[in-house]
Amino acid sequence: METRKVVVITGGSQGIGAGLVEGYRKLGYAVVANSRSIATAEQADTDLVTVAGDVSDPEVAERVIATAIERFGRVDTLVNNAGIFIAMPFTEYTQEDYDNAIRVNVGGFFHITQKAIAHMARRGSGHVVNVTTSLVENADSNVPSALASLTKGGTASVVKSLAIEYASRGVRVNAVSPGIIKTPLHAPETFDTYAALHPVGRMGEIDDIVRGVLYLEQAPFVTGEFLHVDGGQSAGH
Repeated sequence: METRKVVVITGGSQGIGAGLVEGYRKLGYAVVANSRSIATAEQADTDLVTVAGDVSDPEVAERVIATAIERFGRVDTLVNNAGIFIAMPFTEYTQEDYDNAIRVNVGGFFHITQKAIAHMARRGSGHVVNVTTSLVENADSNVPSALASLTKGGTASVVKSLAIEYASRGVRVNAVSPGIIKTPLHAPETFDTYAALHPVGRMGEIDDIVRGVLYLEQAPFVTGEFLHVDGGQSAGH
């Protein structure tokens, strides 16, 4: 059986997710990466396996975890990075917006985390990291995003609950709360506006979030924690 550690990363095809894949591989982990549109990994690439599919589908979630166990024998860490963010006035959200946010941000977390924690608890060790948003705790009138707060807020509030429920079984659960990060999600013409929303005067970089997740990965006494990587947003304005 493989002895090196194994991480499962959702939303792993671009942006923060692609950065996390690279960061964990540099750390020596085998990686199972999932997204709806992720490319098939080269067969010769023995430390990276990709599983395409919508992680909000319970069958896809089960397949991702099963692939990690079949290919590498274990799952040490799950990074719940997949998510959608729709910023608009609350009364303008459509039924489709609501359904998509619930499906991806809540369902996408729920199904794969159940499967991963069941495996981790049996092994007596594991780590789950949820990538949320600082707007959940620190709303900003310049970025109306109640639907993100409603759904990503759920994956934030469940962190302490799961951390306590599984602490005695060796499973840690933490969250990284990013500010607004330079990813393909944001058009370059918005950068100056978004930079001004952070007390430090700039947007975050993908590497800022990767560093935060990898800190939690290497901090075995930390569980139930929210690491704000947000340029001071959570501290005040």
